[in-house]
Amino acid sequence: MSSAEDTRKILEHWQSAAPNDRLAHLVKDATRAFVRALQMRLNEHHVSFGHWAFLRILWERDGLTQRELSDEAGVMEPTTYSALKAMEALGYVERKHLPGNKKNMYVYLTDRGRALERKLIPLAEEVNRIGIGGLTEDQIDVARKVLLGIIANLAEDEEKAEARSLRIPSTRELSRRVSERVERQRARAPRREAEAGTQAAAPRKKRVAAHDE
Repeated sequence: MSSAEDTRKILEHWQSAAPNDRLAHLVKDATRAFVRALQMRLNEHHVSFGHWAFLRILWERDGLTQRELSDEAGVMEPTTYSALKAMEALGYVERKHLPGNKKNMYVYLTDRGRALERKLIPLAEEVNRIGIGGLTEDQIDVARKVLLGIIANLAEDEEKAEARSLRIPSTRELSRRVSERVERQRARAPRREAEAGTQAAAPRKKRVAAHDE
């Protein structure tokens, strides 16, 4: 299935199959359509959408640390590290320590990375124009207010969650939890097999006893 067919299928889902599906799904699908449209255009310049996210941040604020970039992009640090290594190999950025600070790694655009701004920003603006095509100014204004309201509500929910000591685990912590759970399940497996064997043997003993009688 082509990209266009996939997006059309999503549209049909909302128009006929499940027009009242959860709003979160609708926002996700709209975002997915925006990303697809932009990625097609970025591909002509051999730039991935993942790299675009970091370039866009650095065009606004050059010289951030890897952690700051992760926070700005909303991704985990290992993801940022992998992306920056690839971007450095492509000549878009350079990473370096500042004098007197060997702890933090700072990320700077190269001339090549900076030059991409005037090529790629118009592509994003084009996608935005296409996305809101046919909508009135009032509709666009309402959409903005609705989405900002959703963000505000969810931000408040996160604050309440933090007050209850709930938080999003890091990738490393999540991996550790999964590994520990797998190990516990492996440890239980022999015991479950032994119990199953005991249960299977019980009926056989009864049949033997009945035969002896």
